[in-house]
Amino acid sequence: LIGRLMFELPEEMGLIAVAVRQTQGKGRGGNVWLSPVGCALSTLHISIPLHSNLGQRIPFIQHLVSLAVVEAVRSIPGYEDIDLRVKWPNDIYYSDLMKLGGVLVNSTLIETTFHILIGFGFNVNNSNPTICINDLIAKFNKEEGTELKPLSPDCLIARTVTVLERLIEIFQEKGPNGVLPQYYKYWIHSGKQVRLRGEEGPLAWIVGIDDYGYLQVHEEGKGVESVHPDGNSFDMLRNLIVPK
Repeated sequence: LIGRLMFELPEEMGLIAVAVRQTQGKGRGGNVWLSPVGCALSTLHISIPLHSNLGQRIPFIQHLVSLAVVEAVRSIPGYEDIDLRVKWPNDIYYSDLMKLGGVLVNSTLIETTFHILIGFGFNVNNSNPTICINDLIAKFNKEEGTELKPLSPDCLIARTVTVLERLIEIFQEKGPNGVLPQYYKYWIHSGKQVRLRGEEGPLAWIVGIDDYGYLQVHEEGKGVESVHPDGNSFDMLRNLIVPK
């Protein structure tokens, strides 16, 4: 629906579709995303000039959206310590234990403007099929003796889009260095060791992400190299970065 509408609307008009349920949710690489009632589900259209900081680094958008989801919760007074985090390149995690959301970005370049469709979905009030944000809040209340209220999907979609708008403005003004300190504050990979290309592959350490949003790993004796998300999968359970 948005793919058909996005070229018909005035450039300054925002466009978002919000779903209560999805029956054919899609993830990266053809994966299926299960979307019961209780998820925050939406597709957002934005336009990015090609000749801008973000236009020259389009892969960064998925990182900004993942960060915006986490910030949408952790920027609320009292909710700063809810252990919601980002996993490269496009997942939302509870600590480094369990996925509860993801981001899918499609871009179309027309003349000098990128038309970006951002699909994001994350569990807010549904404990299945994994875990949800309100489970984390209830757990935090029990452990810390607090009385934080559950959050709603609508509230978190609105907050995510608002935070994303601010992150894009910062990125356009300052480039990657304007947002990376906040991104690293919430990501799950700092200092983690991985194996490249297979279970018997060489050991490497995750360093960070480069100016174009690709993962940087340091393999002993070989220096730092970048790993592209479209050609690689990061298997958290086995700490592997493997070609798809």
